[in-house]
Amino acid sequence: MRIVFMGTPDFASASLDALLKSDDSVVGVVTQPDRPKGRGQILTPSPVKTLAQREQIPLLQPLKMKDPEFLQALAGWKADLIAVAAFGRILPPAILSLPPHGCINVHGSLLPKYRGAGPIQWAIINGETETGITTMQMDEGMDTGAMLLQEAISITADDTAGSLSPRLAKLGGRLLVETIVRLKAGTLVPQPQDSSQATLAPLLKKEDGAIDWALPATVLANRVRGLSPWPGAYTPMAGGDRWTIWRALALPSSVTSPPGVVVAITNEAIHVATGEGVLAVMELQSANGRRMAVSQYLAGHPILVGFQLGG
Repeated sequence: MRIVFMGTPDFASASLDALLKSDDSVVGVVTQPDRPKGRGQILTPSPVKTLAQREQIPLLQPLKMKDPEFLQALAGWKADLIAVAAFGRILPPAILSLPPHGCINVHGSLLPKYRGAGPIQWAIINGETETGITTMQMDEGMDTGAMLLQEAISITADDTAGSLSPRLAKLGGRLLVETIVRLKAGTLVPQPQDSSQATLAPLLKKEDGAIDWALPATVLANRVRGLSPWPGAYTPMAGGDRWTIWRALALPSSVTSPPGVVVAITNEAIHVATGEGVLAVMELQSANGRRMAVSQYLAGHPILVGFQLGG
């Protein structure tokens, strides 16, 4: 098959890499325009673009998906199939109907759960113990198309979005290749999604990282994991500083201190009262500092029991 691949981040590059090692031919790649990155705001290519250039694959980076010149160039590749993984744009009908075998998407959840741009993060935030990959036929909805193949993997108790994503990405690449093999063999049976079971996983925003200490400690521990590495779970401090919490553990406790108050300090953790139980903060980063274990932080920043976080 002649395949066009559309994708942008590291998660997507795993699928492109799997396609390049398969029996089919990737005739072109579409990825998002280079974006400013880092403190210097330097224009940086996406991981998919970097891989495509390394493999000398024709590349398009449209600003608008309905741009006539882009659509003409895309049609010129004469793709049998368009494969999509974490592209970051909605495909218009003109693209969805272009290839004879349609468009197949690699989605990072067990659909119909977690439709949207942040399925990996929200699965962890919501305390799921299992997630997976679904390949699906694309339609005009947001991850609403018929499912093709699906495979589950476990979410461990210490998984973060950053540790889970590469495992899912690798699975996604394998499942994409298997989907195409079975498509060519005529053995795929599309399964409509049960929309009554659908949940949403919207794109995370920076403000989603704000910690509400009135929530239970188990909820906050899951948020810390799901928000790592971006945007990070953070809490304001007196004096204008801010902590980003990178590692924390929920502990059962009957403390009666108000949420956000430091109730105990050990060599390993700062224990903070929550709406239910205690959150043991084990790794953090101040606004202008580096990420460090609490033992390192306490060596230069004495914190007293009774200290109030969140304001």
